[in-house]
Amino acid sequence: MKVLNTAETEILLRRRDAIAALGAGVGAAILGEAAQGRPASAETVGGEKTCILLPELTEGPYYLSTHPFRSDIREDRDGITLKLRLKVRDVSTCAPIEGATVEIWHADADGNYSGVNGATTTFLRGQQTSNDKGAVTFTTIYPGWYPGRTPHIHVKVHVGGSYVHTGQLFFDEDVTSYVYTQQPYATSGQADTANEEDDIYEQSAGQSLLRLRSRDGFYVGKLALGVQPV
Repeated sequence: MKVLNTAETEILLRRRDAIAALGAGVGAAILGEAAQGRPASAETVGGEKTCILLPELTEGPYYLSTHPFRSDIREDRDGITLKLRLKVRDVSTCAPIEGATVEIWHADADGNYSGVNGATTTFLRGQQTSNDKGAVTFTTIYPGWYPGRTPHIHVKVHVGGSYVHTGQLFFDEDVTSYVYTQQPYATSGQADTANEEDDIYEQSAGQSLLRLRSRDGFYVGKLALGVQPV
């Protein structure tokens, strides 16, 4: 499996910058530290740190309350490795939240979830507790797709025993299109639903789009989770 290298990722960046400059890319997300055409969440914008409350999105039908505590959630699932780096911040102060529990779950390369229909499997599910920087890191795979949905990762955050955020994380479509030409994703072909065609993505207003970077054989996805503690 091959990922886009740094030079190829920069080509995507330059192309997206050009589209934005022409005014043809309104609402399009750009890979990189500074996104144009979409809001940021607790990120540095114009030299200032801005914290935005992430939108609440449906948890979907596949949530389980028994996610194992672990950072590597792949188990036996094949796919391109994704290092997911999330930071939990108090939206009112931008301060990192230590001790928050972050749960994630998503489909495998074939579009299947673990633990459904009575199965006891746990692949691609996990939870961690944020450190003093509000950070958690998961090692997973780039998610596959299933009919009617754009590729996504589910996330749930609780602080002090109370749920403070339920959402979904989304991906740049240029990267997704490339990933899905690689095995094991290529067997399922390209996703049948683009971001702008996905009702739940539309509800997110682009605020939950991961910032992606390519590394040597894997991707890194980052996002700050702006939440309001109870």
